[in-house]
Amino acid sequence: MTKIKICGITNKEDAIWVANLGADYFGMIFARVSKRKISLEKAKEISEAVPPYIKKVGLFADEEPKTVNKVLEICKLDVLQFHGEETPEYCHEFKGKAEIIKGFRMKDEESIARIPQYDVDYYLLDAFVEGEIGGTGQTFNWDLALKVKELGRPIFLAGGLNPDNVGEAIKKVRPFAVDVASGVESSPRKKNIELMREFINKVRKVG
Repeated sequence: MTKIKICGITNKEDAIWVANLGADYFGMIFARVSKRKISLEKAKEISEAVPPYIKKVGLFADEEPKTVNKVLEICKLDVLQFHGEETPEYCHEFKGKAEIIKGFRMKDEESIARIPQYDVDYYLLDAFVEGEIGGTGQTFNWDLALKVKELGRPIFLAGGLNPDNVGEAIKKVRPFAVDVASGVESSPRKKNIELMREFINKVRKVG
């Protein structure tokens, strides 16, 4: 069964809906360049409001390790997602503290070359858009995802997924999980309940 991660949560109401609708993960963004960035205080409030069965993911991009550790402890995160230019050594510093997702922006086959260097729990594949770290609504060539799957690690498939194309994406790639942000939003900081429900139903239908 394909897992579901809904990313870019900025408020308690959306987080509770994500959990109640049956997603497996929800993501809170701490990257300074993101329009979905939230404060540590807001993240703590959200983290304390959600039930324990949904995994809390914190997304960072080239952040100081001490800041990541602080957020990890205060929000009791289950998963750390690194979505910048973090090195394999940087990611290794957090091994054993939480599950680790390393995000990669897929432009072409050259984008795959450095991925095997990373000893992390999951690879997340997102679309490459100049100047953006994610949440752009753009897809990428899923044939690249199939090549990354050959490396043997579970992958989160992201990049432009929505209720209309997620079924096709799962059938082609068969990822460990799908990751959506802009595809289920009313605006960049507000999720759309019906779109989230439809997205999750489509995933469950395909399996």
